[in-house]
Amino acid sequence: MEKDNLSVVVHAKGDLRLEQRPIPEPGPNEVLIQMHSVGICGSDVHYWQNGRIGDFVLKKPMVLGHEAAGRIVKVGSSVKDLKPGDRVAIEPGVPREMDEFFKSGRYNLSPTIFFCATPPDDGNLCRYYKHSANFCYKLPDNVTFEEGALIEPLSVGIHACRRAGVSLGSSVLICGSGPIGLVCLLVAKAMGASQVVITDLSSERLAMAKELGADFPLTVTKDDGPQALAKTVEDTLGYQPHITIECTGVESSIQTAIYATRSGGVLVLVGLGSEMATVPLINAAVREVDIRGVFRYCNTWPMAIAMLASGKVNVKPLVTHRFPLEQAVQAFETTRQGQGVKVMLKCDQSDQKP
Repeated sequence: MEKDNLSVVVHAKGDLRLEQRPIPEPGPNEVLIQMHSVGICGSDVHYWQNGRIGDFVLKKPMVLGHEAAGRIVKVGSSVKDLKPGDRVAIEPGVPREMDEFFKSGRYNLSPTIFFCATPPDDGNLCRYYKHSANFCYKLPDNVTFEEGALIEPLSVGIHACRRAGVSLGSSVLICGSGPIGLVCLLVAKAMGASQVVITDLSSERLAMAKELGADFPLTVTKDDGPQALAKTVEDTLGYQPHITIECTGVESSIQTAIYATRSGGVLVLVGLGSEMATVPLINAAVREVDIRGVFRYCNTWPMAIAMLASGKVNVKPLVTHRFPLEQAVQAFETTRQGQGVKVMLKCDQSDQKP
């Protein structure tokens, strides 16, 4: 095996570097993966630009990246179900202990969970990375590495739609058509949503949403009042949507989401904005609109793989830019500027294909 383990490391706010790290040795229940495709997430850019997200503060250099797939090159002594050569998608959140959240199947809420590229845990934007074998999932032959990497954002959509209760015939409003809004759209449609309205400031992103199956792409402006925008949604559909999935985290958009959701409906908050927000909570309360939060995802990789393998969900159009790992800084700058939808870094020098 080559000794090259080029890694993308954020050292401090605004300080992003490419540097060599040692190739790790897998423990008994771990596998060593030659990374192939790693997507850049908004959170990766946020750590680079701000050095923190909420209570997660960068205190030492950290390898970025958590949307990832690659090929196993070595397995630990206790690993039974995976072998060298297996192509795998990586679930980045691994519980460290069998606490009450783990036992109840909601391990994403465990306060001690390991999570790639969340301080102090290193991510997998590198040539070689080790991970818990239990959180690596074999990819079928007809699912590409890039699709495997996109299972991570797709999982956010699956978890959000499950929390929302999307089912056959649901009408859905999605606020924001960035990468997460678009995967929520894909999943909502796959789960049987009959009509989906999706909003954004960007006409380019709404054009992508239309391509991916949105029934009503709706351009909004910063001057639109929340109640007026909610009325526009109602006029567009002919009624208020059963479910709203808010993917921006912007205060005015959360307000719109509450006003827009029909009485007895469900609002799921996916986007993360300021810790405090002024919202019309009593409006939601007296209309029995349930407001539900989501934190990442849990138990989603098998469903996501089945969706991709069956062709029910197509995430390929989301990848608009590709860069070799050596050009990671340029790739991050492209993401920061909001170009395209999903920027993918190719970590294997000998295989730059999707």
